[in-house]
Amino acid sequence: MATPGKMTRLWNTFGSPIKNVLQAWTIICEYAPVELISYLKSCIHRLIDHFNPYIQLSIHEFSGSHLGRNEAYRFIKAYLSVISSKNVKKLRAEVGLNSKSLVISMDEHERVSDTFNGVHVWWVSNKVESSLSYSQYSGTEKRYYTLEFHKKHREMVTESYLEHVFSTGEDINRKNRERRLYTNNSSTKNYSGHGKSWSSIVFKHPATFETLAMEPDKKQEIVEDLLTFSKSKDYYARIGKACKRGYLLYGPPGTGKSTMIAAMANLLNYDIYDLELTAVKDNTELKMLLIHTMSKSIIVIEDIDCALDITHQRNKNENKPLDSDKGKKKADKEPNVECDSKVTLSGLLNFIDGLWSASGGERIIIFTTNYVDKLDSALTRTGRMDRHVEMSYCSFEGFKVLAKSYLEVDAHPKFDLIQQLMTEVNITPADVAENLMPKTATEDADVCLLHLIRVLEELAKAEAVSRMKELVKVLLDQHKEPMNVGEIQAYISKEAAQL
Repeated sequence: MATPGKMTRLWNTFGSPIKNVLQAWTIICEYAPVELISYLKSCIHRLIDHFNPYIQLSIHEFSGSHLGRNEAYRFIKAYLSVISSKNVKKLRAEVGLNSKSLVISMDEHERVSDTFNGVHVWWVSNKVESSLSYSQYSGTEKRYYTLEFHKKHREMVTESYLEHVFSTGEDINRKNRERRLYTNNSSTKNYSGHGKSWSSIVFKHPATFETLAMEPDKKQEIVEDLLTFSKSKDYYARIGKACKRGYLLYGPPGTGKSTMIAAMANLLNYDIYDLELTAVKDNTELKMLLIHTMSKSIIVIEDIDCALDITHQRNKNENKPLDSDKGKKKADKEPNVECDSKVTLSGLLNFIDGLWSASGGERIIIFTTNYVDKLDSALTRTGRMDRHVEMSYCSFEGFKVLAKSYLEVDAHPKFDLIQQLMTEVNITPADVAENLMPKTATEDADVCLLHLIRVLEELAKAEAVSRMKELVKVLLDQHKEPMNVGEIQAYISKEAAQL
């Protein structure tokens, strides 16, 4: 510890030169020209910076010639909201992007430290009064963050650390924001110069994989595939492939294809773009719609077999005669008679698997259809539709999921009868759910299960009648000579016993 005597000797050694410098600076500031004072200040700052081992990096809330909002500032703010809530004493609460949650961030002029790969950095929140021209964007305050770090870590901070901050902040913002369901506008609105390519509403569908009526093993496979894809951006970049994944959902109506899409979006926290092909003018407009979609989203084309006349389009065109004047197929010149859209199979293939499909990245493209056999094989091959998911009729395992969701029962004496009936007839998850839903306040699980049993029994009777009609038809076709009622009944009984 320094003694009073040592302190006195230090002051006697350095005090006089310091006093002389301060007196000289006072005289210079009083009598020297403003230009000289400014020049001397800049020299002093350069001298201090030369010996200062720390670097400062500023990120402003607004930037550019038009003072647009800086996305990097938003990501940093979201990132610091996590670490500052634990270490900073002065905090500020704001309404989140979904208008329901509060976002906690550090107040102005607060300082917080962070550690990344063993390197310590410091963040400072700043606020200064802005000029009048700036105030039209941000009031009278100009906010920015300052990042301080040692100069020997410059490369690591400016590359790895900032990338980590932006990526984490973007994920936080995505979780806090309101997710959207988009639909494309018609051509007259898209490119008139006054409209947008997509319109949207808030997406609030409650579907989850836990409530989806499907076999547990099949659901788990899909969930693992989706989660693996959502974490594979670097892997796709390493193998030189666009970061996208295709799903083909096929099966009869009412088997849960749309519900599956909603569950996917909720699992990954993605937006949904519901693309209506009949409203797209041509292939060029289709590309424009693609580049106006955000990354980490799901692009859906429902009922692809009905959207346009493009199913088996190549086979149809190959059978049409060539135009003798120009040597082109008449199919290339004839407009679509069903709608005004001129989107072709080639244009759609380029949309999902061409060069334009790589724009943005991290997308899932989903086709749904009731008739998978109608689709051109070029649409469904691996690389375009990577997973083919059959949405089939409700199984007993799917029924148990619905019973748990709708009636909050895991087991019931009537389950055995329902299982037996479901092996005899086909019923969609939508029909099962409708019968399990209580219609009045007095209906309990027992009553709802009884409703379902009656429906299954009616379907079984109808199926039996249909089979009997087929048997009679086969019998009459095989026997040319007339048969009496007894012979017909005996034949039916024999065939029914074998069934």
